[in-house]
Amino acid sequence: MKRVFIIVLDSCGIGEMPDAAAFGDAGTNTLKSASEAKGFDVSNMQKLGLFNIDGMDWNEGVSAPTGAYARMAEASMGKDTTIGHWEIAGIISKNPLPTYPDGFPAEVMDEFEKQTGRGWLVNKPYSGTAVINEYGDEHVKSGKLIVYTSADSVFQIAAHEDVVPCEQLYEYCRIARKILSGKHAVGRVIARPFIGSGNGNYTRTPRRHDFSLEPTSVTILDQIREKGMEVLGVGKIRDIFAGRGLTEYVYTQNNAEGIERTLEWMDRDFEGLCFTNLVDTDMIYGHRRDIQGYGDALTYFDKKLAEMQKKMRSEDLLIITADHGCDPGYTKTTDHTREYVPFLACGATSFLPAGNYGTRESFADLGATVLKYLGIEQKTAGKALV
Repeated sequence: MKRVFIIVLDSCGIGEMPDAAAFGDAGTNTLKSASEAKGFDVSNMQKLGLFNIDGMDWNEGVSAPTGAYARMAEASMGKDTTIGHWEIAGIISKNPLPTYPDGFPAEVMDEFEKQTGRGWLVNKPYSGTAVINEYGDEHVKSGKLIVYTSADSVFQIAAHEDVVPCEQLYEYCRIARKILSGKHAVGRVIARPFIGSGNGNYTRTPRRHDFSLEPTSVTILDQIREKGMEVLGVGKIRDIFAGRGLTEYVYTQNNAEGIERTLEWMDRDFEGLCFTNLVDTDMIYGHRRDIQGYGDALTYFDKKLAEMQKKMRSEDLLIITADHGCDPGYTKTTDHTREYVPFLACGATSFLPAGNYGTRESFADLGATVLKYLGIEQKTAGKALV
């Protein structure tokens, strides 16, 4: 019974891509910055070959790695969550999703106000934690929705839970998702509920919800499900793929819960894929440029990786990767960074022997490898590692 576990350490890039300067990200290296954290320890991933990957000249590898390892370049024109995950799953996006450095145009905002019956505040790129503290009081007083974006292709709506209950906020997001089509088809509409007592004292709650575009072509999730196998999503996987291709999913509030849900599914009998996103490295530590927090999150995951390895069965394949970078040491912006990502695998050594698989041309090589292991004829982009 073949089972594949893909774990995305959200934003854990491993060094600038050749075109990073064009994205404003020259010199970035998320993992290197995170390694500066006090107590940083990823010895389990190191044994698999993490620091033997191409370009890891800043840290020493091991003499005999036990895993399969590679460096993957992003072939898509982007550096965001949606495009990164879609590419892992076999879609290469040659055109970037639209972004709005000057805010959304009147044609979008007027229609949004008309359909929701509420006014809005801000409508420009903003830090998610700063925007609620700077505009939260006005929102609570007026009932107007806080709408903002970032360097990514996102339309974010923040509202106090006592002013706009979460289910109502989600409905406003569904409205926005329908409006944002065609040339304005952003990657994600994101509900950002928050709580707090006023005077700028507000905090976001874990009831965030993403409303993504549907994938633009077939993915490995679609193909695995079509073969009658299970496709299990942990964390925001369901949102990233707009629910498509999944047979079961669970939302999580943080990395610790995401790891625990994955460990629980490792105890289940199934054939197919378990796809996990661990978002804290990006959402909490990367964007906030928190080197210590980022390093601590990777250290925690590495410790739990040992538990995952103990639960692995003879035909299990466990793959660790990322979807883009978000260098906590890069202070010119607080946005994602254009970086290579790791491919690190263990298990199923008769199929994927330990060793260096070089620098891959696309994240989609990961998905192609998964399909080949599961015996499914590939209809996606990418070239299997073996």
